Amino acid sequence: MSKYNDKNRQQRHGDSRWIEKYAIGELDFKDDETREHRTLYPSDKQWEGFNFVSFGSGSSGNCAFLGNENGGILIDAGVDPEHVYHDLENNGIRIANVKGILLTHDHADHIRYAYKIVRDNKHMRIYCTPRLMGGLLRHRNVSRHIKNYQVSIFKEIPFFLAGMKITAFETSHDAIDNMGFCFEAGGKSFVVATDMGTISERAAHYMRQAHFLMIESNYDQKMLDTGKYPEYLKARVRGEKGHLDNKIAAQFVASIISDKLKWVFLCHLSNDNNTPEIATAEMTNAIVTAGKTVGDGSFTPEMRDRDIQVYALPRFDSSTWFILTD
Repeated sequence: MSKYNDKNRQQRHGDSRWIEKYAIGELDFKDDETREHRTLYPSDKQWEGFNFVSFGSGSSGNCAFLGNENGGILIDAGVDPEHVYHDLENNGIRIANVKGILLTHDHADHIRYAYKIVRDNKHMRIYCTPRLMGGLLRHRNVSRHIKNYQVSIFKEIPFFLAGMKITAFETSHDAIDNMGFCFEAGGKSFVVATDMGTISERAAHYMRQAHFLMIESNYDQKMLDTGKYPEYLKARVRGEKGHLDNKIAAQFVASIISDKLKWVFLCHLSNDNNTPEIATAEMTNAIVTAGKTVGDGSFTPEMRDRDIQVYALPRFDSSTWFILTD
């Protein structure tokens, strides 16, 4: 069997050796942007910016699309596929051009429809670590056949998918092999960091590189303290492997403010212990205190020229369809 065919066979069957052997490192990108585009695209499909939409964000279900007008990937698969397909089609993206699903961890609100999506769209693959796939297979309501659609990835080892260089990194949560993702294309980076009780060193490293940042802002401390959750659940949410509160998220973003950070998307807001208004106000105040002007992501003339846009992703509905170029 030729090396090329062996590579394809390993990729189809989710062999972990594929990503170790064929991952592309930092040295392949230095001072060679033309080669990057040639590697990732046909000549008529150059990268012009990230297209991003969230189909739902929170414990009821999480799923987002990231890519460009030619296609992309899904991040998590916890939202009804019919809703996802409909919104993609309405924005000119064929499901045939969605290359796969990246999973952040194995909780049901992130993986509920993963097998259904790949079963119905057999060109797609599930990208996750072997350990995370092991966690999926321990779920009683997840088909054993899901492993046939896996391509193994590994934290801190970059790989190419849908025109993006993607690097998974460690996050802190009470699930199996939790991770965030850094997506790089066209000289910009989009970083996803959700479901984390504390900000790990590696998560902080990648978030500092972001031009566009999707960060968890799960709960308001006062609402959680006085709310209806039983004490054991409050302790779980507050814990280092729980969720991130508004103030910690805001303080962190304020600490990494730079001229390159343009968008902050607040994700996984609690339905019981938070509101979009409280979360965005906390983040906005922290960024303003750090010396930057803040817009609300509405694209109105008054807001579009602000230094940084802050937008809370809806819990049950799709967000605005964003085209992020600068």
